[in-house]
Amino acid sequence: MTVHQKIKPFYFDITDDEIQYFLSESEKILKSAMLVLGEHTKAFEAAFAEYVGTKYAIAVNSGSSGLEIILRLKKVEGTTVLVPTNTNFATVAAVIRAGGQVQYLDMDEQTFAPSLQMVKEAVEQNKSIQGRISGVLWVHIGGVISPEFPAVVEYCHQQGLFVLEDTAHAHGSKINGISAGNLGDGAAFSFFPTKVMTTCEGGMITLNSEEEDYIARSLRNQGKRGMDFGGLHTDFGNSVRITEINALLGRIHLAKLPEMLKKRQHAYELITAPLKENGLSFVSTEKMDEASNYKLIVHLPEGKSAKEVKTTLAEEGIFLGGTVYEIPCHKQPVFQGICEGQSFPRAERWCPNHICPPLTSGTTEADAQRVGEALVRHLKIA
Repeated sequence: MTVHQKIKPFYFDITDDEIQYFLSESEKILKSAMLVLGEHTKAFEAAFAEYVGTKYAIAVNSGSSGLEIILRLKKVEGTTVLVPTNTNFATVAAVIRAGGQVQYLDMDEQTFAPSLQMVKEAVEQNKSIQGRISGVLWVHIGGVISPEFPAVVEYCHQQGLFVLEDTAHAHGSKINGISAGNLGDGAAFSFFPTKVMTTCEGGMITLNSEEEDYIARSLRNQGKRGMDFGGLHTDFGNSVRITEINALLGRIHLAKLPEMLKKRQHAYELITAPLKENGLSFVSTEKMDEASNYKLIVHLPEGKSAKEVKTTLAEEGIFLGGTVYEIPCHKQPVFQGICEGQSFPRAERWCPNHICPPLTSGTTEADAQRVGEALVRHLKIA
């Protein structure tokens, strides 16, 4: 029996030198007793804003918290927000927590995101209810920016609607010279452990409005406008600050993000080369300037099941990552009753019928070639 070295879908990219630096700086943080809203948080925010190209960046304790804050900035309470059904629980939950209602959008299998036409149809269908739709919360699934997204932003602005970005997967993704997180009217990144870069737990809001930056900082800190500490509460905020230790790790990972993205891109090219040669379909990033390659989304041919392919590949030591997403939100029990009776046929077709092979900044050339060859072997229909 052949023993295969395991290829895993998760890799924590940190060197021994970086670990020692983290430990040394963490000791200084602990001894300083400045555990939140200190110099590491401020430096992390400044560096992230510069990287994305926005005027402001506000660190929070999770991407979910960031989404809720940017939705509250847009005053979505009592309005409807268009959201892809193909997204994580957190995207839809954030709208509900901010007091909004959700209208789902279907997806295009070539981008795993809605199309411009889907957005237009949803807006036109709801024009009979004046003021019902306030905007769109768009998701760059897998770090893929749809080539139609700039046109979506332009159309929505013409209609008086905001466009917010869920950039949980899109660290470093770029199109038309502009980074994800700076393409719309505000964005929220996630730094969960499985993401392209991590702070263990954490998130970042990116904005270009000075007023919104001011309110966002208040909302993350119990509504204390203009104050890090003190007892005056002006806004109905929450305690969603990032810790100094989390911000320290974020600074380490942000500094090496370009290097990590290059490694991911190389792995993406090696894995997809044999897929192209053999006519196997996947979500392409070729129309983007740069891609985070958080997920490589491979369409399953007719007659192939995700469970079967995952099991077979695991027997060869190739472990697939989580999908994006196997169960669309309109099928989730927790959201029962939202858009009841509506169908989203493309999401229902492709959400359970795709796989995401392992692709990380730790994927070696040999690993990538092995993954690509295995995918061809198990997906190609004779």
